Amino acid sequence: MPKRTLMVLTALFFLCPLGGALAHEDVRKHPNCKYCGMDREKFAHSRMLLLYDDGTSVGTCSIHCVAVDLALNVDKMPRSIQVGDYNSKKLVDAEKAYWVIGGSKPGVMTKKAKWAFERKEDAEKFIQENSGTLGTFDDAMRATYESIYEDIKMIREKKKTMQGHGKGHHP
Repeated sequence: MPKRTLMVLTALFFLCPLGGALAHEDVRKHPNCKYCGMDREKFAHSRMLLLYDDGTSVGTCSIHCVAVDLALNVDKMPRSIQVGDYNSKKLVDAEKAYWVIGGSKPGVMTKKAKWAFERKEDAEKFIQENSGTLGTFDDAMRATYESIYEDIKMIREKKKTMQGHGKGHHP
């Protein structure tokens, strides 16, 4: 094996694990959702990161929990709102992402799913396979706030059912 090829392979060996670690740096800082406690690595495809002008940051599992944070912090100005690309799980600008609202794939913390894609083609392909409507971040936030009461009722019912199972009871 030529020396140059060996050097390239060695560099790739050491850089690949680092690349994966850097991709989810936000998960190390905020491993669990501030509001529901869900594992943000497990939900990397829907996780969100809010950076406020005052330097604080909040990591959530989904747009549902971001909506809760934004409502509770109306006195703070978001500097950046990022979301995990559904396919790559890489954080992208939520306001530039292509959002799929609704469809057959179950959402995270919501009855009406909202998924973000960095590329429009990916969102359109997802819609072909799972239905849903292409929208903007504003559309996704509007849909989130419109369904938040029903979503909270659904979450409470799920928690109640899970607690019953934990005690040996069956619904």
